Amino acid sequence: MELSTRFNFKDVEAKWRKYWEDNKTFHAEPNQDKDPYTIVIPPPNVTGILHMGHALNNTLQDIIIRYKRMQGFEACWMPGTDHAGIATQNVVEKQLAKEGKTRYDVGREKLLERLWEWKQEYGDTIINQLKWLGSSCDWPRTRFTMDEGYSDAVIEVFVRLHEKGLIYRGQRIINWCPRCQTALSDEEAEHREQQGALYHIHYPIKNRKEGDPEYLTVATTRPETMLGDTAVAVNPDDPRYNHLIGKTLILPIIEREIKIIADEFVTPDFGTGAVKVTPAHDPNDFEMGTRHNLEFINIMHPNAELNENAGEDFIGMDRFEAREAIIEVLKERKLLGQIEPHTHAVGHCYRCHTVVEPYLSKQWFVKMAPLAEPALKVVQEGKVKFYPERWTKVYTNWLENIRDWCISRQIWWGHRIPAWYCEAEGKPECQEPVISKGAPGKCEHCGNTKFRQDEDVLDTWFSSWLWPFATFGWPENPEDRRQKTEDRKSDLEYFYPGDSLFTASEIIFFWVARMIMAGLEFMDDIPFKDVYIHGTVRDSKGRKMSKSLGNALDPLEIIEEYGADALRFSLIINSGQDLYISKEKFEIGRNFANKIWNATRFVLMNYSQDKKAFDLTKDVDLNEMDLPSQWIVSKFQSTLRELNRAIESYRFSEAESLIYDFFWSTYCDWYLEIIKDKLSKPNVQKVAFAILEQSLKMMHPFMPFVTEEIWEHLGISDKPVSLESWPQVQKNFINQNIENDMATLMDIVSSIRNLRSQWNIKRHQTINCLFATRDEQAQLIEKNTDTLKILLKIDNLEIRDSIEEVKDAAFGIVKKIKFCLPLGNLIDITEEKKRILAQIEEQKKASTGINKRLQNENFVKKAPKDVVAKEKERLESLEAKTKELETTIKNLE
Repeated sequence: MELSTRFNFKDVEAKWRKYWEDNKTFHAEPNQDKDPYTIVIPPPNVTGILHMGHALNNTLQDIIIRYKRMQGFEACWMPGTDHAGIATQNVVEKQLAKEGKTRYDVGREKLLERLWEWKQEYGDTIINQLKWLGSSCDWPRTRFTMDEGYSDAVIEVFVRLHEKGLIYRGQRIINWCPRCQTALSDEEAEHREQQGALYHIHYPIKNRKEGDPEYLTVATTRPETMLGDTAVAVNPDDPRYNHLIGKTLILPIIEREIKIIADEFVTPDFGTGAVKVTPAHDPNDFEMGTRHNLEFINIMHPNAELNENAGEDFIGMDRFEAREAIIEVLKERKLLGQIEPHTHAVGHCYRCHTVVEPYLSKQWFVKMAPLAEPALKVVQEGKVKFYPERWTKVYTNWLENIRDWCISRQIWWGHRIPAWYCEAEGKPECQEPVISKGAPGKCEHCGNTKFRQDEDVLDTWFSSWLWPFATFGWPENPEDRRQKTEDRKSDLEYFYPGDSLFTASEIIFFWVARMIMAGLEFMDDIPFKDVYIHGTVRDSKGRKMSKSLGNALDPLEIIEEYGADALRFSLIINSGQDLYISKEKFEIGRNFANKIWNATRFVLMNYSQDKKAFDLTKDVDLNEMDLPSQWIVSKFQSTLRELNRAIESYRFSEAESLIYDFFWSTYCDWYLEIIKDKLSKPNVQKVAFAILEQSLKMMHPFMPFVTEEIWEHLGISDKPVSLESWPQVQKNFINQNIENDMATLMDIVSSIRNLRSQWNIKRHQTINCLFATRDEQAQLIEKNTDTLKILLKIDNLEIRDSIEEVKDAAFGIVKKIKFCLPLGNLIDITEEKKRILAQIEEQKKASTGINKRLQNENFVKKAPKDVVAKEKERLESLEAKTKELETTIKNLE
């Protein structure tokens, strides 16, 4: 049973990763004798590598799934990866670029071959890295969003939604990424505050009457789009412009005639109160253009270079290059007014971070309002709960203001839209797409049998919103499905709906809300009951960790240096709304793993009983045990009770703190210290062993590797600890009176140890100790004399009615229990007094110096605030220390 002298985490982790995978330890199957507990992994991109956000997210999931598995649930954690359309295609296109080729050079079929080859070679990288973290996923079930069966589900959903009128194709303003050359949804256009300018441009008024201004001035942040203007709008109630509504303007540079229109959308106090209307390049202008039947003029190619509609002088210019050129032309023609600095939110592509362009394009959309209504209702009714609760409001606000979802993407990697077009030329109705899982047999209008499929693919999120049920085989084929019986359910019937979801706040809209919509629409049930939104991993300065800032810590490097248990434990115990992490903070997890290892070695080296798990209710008579043993049992049970509450409420940092405090401080620092001279007694051994065994189970979800290894060495079970039962709270063993009595003894020990330290009494020196107390407190001291002697190195312990007459002693009091340490034979009291008085004098001198600085107005005004604050803190510390030393002298005298 003896453990090696040190915890070699590398060997241990490699051993247990292999064991879990070889034995399919975490595989779940429908089981009539157990209730299911299901979570689905937020599928990482197939291009991904493990970062600290992944490490945090997956550690949290692993804690809950291991906890539920040990509680007796048929726990299934569904793993998998997302095909990540834009990101993955970008990776392969970069490879092609090195060969001097583009995707158009190789064609769609060859590019897809290259993409699948890349996926086969690199696509499991992050899955393997999650195994290094200790993630207890049901690995045999691993899914990919472009698996054959999964792809069938995606197409099925498209067809069904189209049949219900919830999917349509239309010409609208969308977010366009000029670099990725594809449409993006509103959620994929990340808006960032950016310093720009508001340009005032003069639009000459045609055939103006006497008294009319020479021109109308508009304010815009994007002067390059003026080349596509088809109107200028003012508010109908703006008295400055009432008389100009309906008049004609001359569009500068292009010289096109455009009208002044009235629209309530215009805010009179923004800019000049008159706005240019570019229906093909702005979503709000698109709405105005539709209301007023304006012309829609697109002035850009898909790569954001200006086209022939922009005029000869600007054809081929990049949009930002054109902006500068247009400003110069306006200056030359004296049509440019003031330029104001202006901070505004600018959309960026969430993948490549290029500034997105509002762009008029024909795309496929999902009508979201009908799907959002039931998804909003289940949250309002509490059927789906957010943790922390504040995220409920964020979710609600988005659903109440939801817009239609642009789902088509102009890339080749993904689920191709199942829309088919007749290739015959002729009847206009032939050009309307046919929505079908496969190519139609023939055109119902002309009889043609040749069709071409829509070139676009679906947004990656259109597949991932089906993740909670498509991963379990939806839609089930009635002919192939196992016959339904009470004792034999299909995977989908058994594991859906799931229980909890763990994710980051930034994908509440991308993924969480849409999964709820899809679950209600296609399964008629919510996909999960609880949504836990974890914080963001930041560096010690509070900056979000990212490669671009160069402040990201690599989880695999941390695992290599500190171990996976250390990484996991340190992340969670430091978590809160956000995590502020640095490399040094992983030492707490490493030190704790070593503490567990060394404490186990100590217990096992002093253990001579049978190798079995002890039931403290049967194998040990606690009534016959001393106070420390009764206390450690009660303390374990009360800790376990609070731990269960913390985990069930998703308070994981609190849960780890409970474990850390109990095992390190309560069990190791106190209990093992108390019993080290009593370990020859069988009952003491049994209690120490039983608490260790139960603690390993309690710690396992948080630190799986070290606990598995130690559990095997205990030799009390053929099962790994990951498959053992979670400890049961035994309320009859929780005794608050025992815990209070032990707390009193511990306070006495701490207080007397402080006195020893104050008076420089060496550790090896034994002391005498006198107590002044009576009744129950006297009995407490008397019954636990042995414990106090062990912990405090007391030679002689005496209980008196009074100790006031004792001279040359150090005094203390804990809960009305007075005590003193006679110092005469321990120290030179005269010399000690001199030493302490000298310290007091030193402290006072330092305090006086700081006080002078703080009373100097120049110093307080000119010195940095943090310097002044530190000086104040230092003064408070010096004064507190001085007071403590003065009390020490007073007590002695």
